[in-house]
Amino acid sequence: MIPAVPVLVAAALETLLGEPPTRYHPVAWFGRLVAPLDREWTHPLFVGAVGALALPLAAAGVAATLVAGVGTRSALAAAAVAGLVLFLSTSLRRLLGVAQSVVADSETDVEGARDGLLALAGRDASALSPGQLRSAAVESAAENLADGLVAPLSAFVLAAAVVGVVGRDPLPLAAAAAAWVKGVNTLDSMLGYPEKRVGTPAAVLDDAVMWLPARLSALALAVAFASPRSLARTREWLDGVPSPNSGWPMGVAAAGLAVRLEKPGVYVLNPGAALPDVAVARRGVRTVGVAGVCSYVLAGLALATLEVMAWF
Repeated sequence: MIPAVPVLVAAALETLLGEPPTRYHPVAWFGRLVAPLDREWTHPLFVGAVGALALPLAAAGVAATLVAGVGTRSALAAAAVAGLVLFLSTSLRRLLGVAQSVVADSETDVEGARDGLLALAGRDASALSPGQLRSAAVESAAENLADGLVAPLSAFVLAAAVVGVVGRDPLPLAAAAAAWVKGVNTLDSMLGYPEKRVGTPAAVLDDAVMWLPARLSALALAVAFASPRSLARTREWLDGVPSPNSGWPMGVAAAGLAVRLEKPGVYVLNPGAALPDVAVARRGVRTVGVAGVCSYVLAGLALATLEVMAWF
């Protein structure tokens, strides 16, 4: 069951470590490569398109080379390195911890909650009420389930499935796929703002890449909330969300918790309900964690199933 081992490794590292310190994290190193793009250019769309194509591919190439190189000596070691790449391409525990801190501070330290929200959401928190801060924490946790976990996990599984069908070692390209998705998402998070023309290609690419993970995340959340109707209810609110993807997991969270989630002046999900109180917001963040565990389990089962099918 070698293809399933990386998922087990990534899940174990996520449970035990959460996330490496920033200065040792390859994603932070990748961010230093992206940073020089963040300035005025004569031809920003051309520069942005080159960056959006080249930088994630470079990250994918490094991941594939590492796994393939180790694989020449030991298949199990290659699976462990692929798991390390997958772990470094995902992020959930730290984000959930920050979200829970924002929720807790919204009751006792509103300024602290506003400061903490900066690590989760790119929005001006200076005028947000305690309820709106809790809303932002739940929204960010739900959206980051898709960006930070389901996207690299699903890329890993899909790449392993495609490569495995043709009878080749799936681990190098599966690790490359996870690293590539993380690169695309990092580019978008750093540059993908309307006022930054250089980030437009990265934002368009990220929208395409996140189409499936956002909907898979919504499904995982609907299962975690034990609320299948939340998917249908989410459709009612999507027209008001500018992003073609983030409204899905956030909308399911709003429906599953029976609360209003909103970004003032931008969108409102479940407008007929009240903003979440502390207890409900905490439950929402915990449920996102449950959906994350389900995602790891399903990814591992999918890879194990593919391996069993390859025997026949």
